[in-house]
Amino acid sequence: MRETEFDGKGSRIRWTETPGEEPARVYVHGLGAMSSVYHAHIAARPELAGRRSLFVDLPGHGTSDRPQDFGYTLDDHAGALAAALDAAGVSGAELVAHSMGGSVAVVLAHRRPELVSRLVLAEANLDAFPPPAAGSSVIASHEEDDFVNGAHARVLDSVGPQWAATMRLADPRALHRSAVGLRRGSEPVMRTLLEGLDIDRVYLQGEYSGELAGHRALETTGVRVVTVPGAGHNVMFDNPDAFAAAVAGRA
Repeated sequence: MRETEFDGKGSRIRWTETPGEEPARVYVHGLGAMSSVYHAHIAARPELAGRRSLFVDLPGHGTSDRPQDFGYTLDDHAGALAAALDAAGVSGAELVAHSMGGSVAVVLAHRRPELVSRLVLAEANLDAFPPPAAGSSVIASHEEDDFVNGAHARVLDSVGPQWAATMRLADPRALHRSAVGLRRGSEPVMRTLLEGLDIDRVYLQGEYSGELAGHRALETTGVRVVTVPGAGHNVMFDNPDAFAAAVAGRA
């Protein structure tokens, strides 16, 4: 495990990595998750072997620190991720990012284009104010102190065991602020940033999640939108073959 400071106050963002050839692949998890749990089984597949791979836990999640005075906006998370890549000596990386992590990856690619050469986004949030049933909306519907002091436990009981297993490791206040930041989105919004990037971009949408809104407009800007059969939001678990193929550039 490696670490570096991300907020100027001593808080540390942490990641694990496997050695291999460059450019590195950097795996970024979603809200309430952690990267190794969601992506290590993908990086280990034969078609992806031999590439340097980093599994980064965003602030407030997994093994990273959880400062109580940090904002946990998409910009804040992107800045912390940039600090990790700078400390790791990574540039021109392929970012493989899920859900909120995809939003963070898009913001990072816009802010620090030298760090990112390719994006593989799995059901990334592209728009502000997702539907009320979305996990981020459910969390953000509570006031912060109410969430920390009771609603967090109720949310853990209501989500599936897979998500709860990693969500319980995230700091409740960081989780709430991350959800609020994700719901607010970036400025300009993530979809606009993604459309304007001049790099290889792949967007994976699970078949069970329905058609991706605005996918034709994305495709006109060069984003390759792939519907993954037999998959919902967690594409890497539901159809790892298709997920790995997309990361390998074969989808």
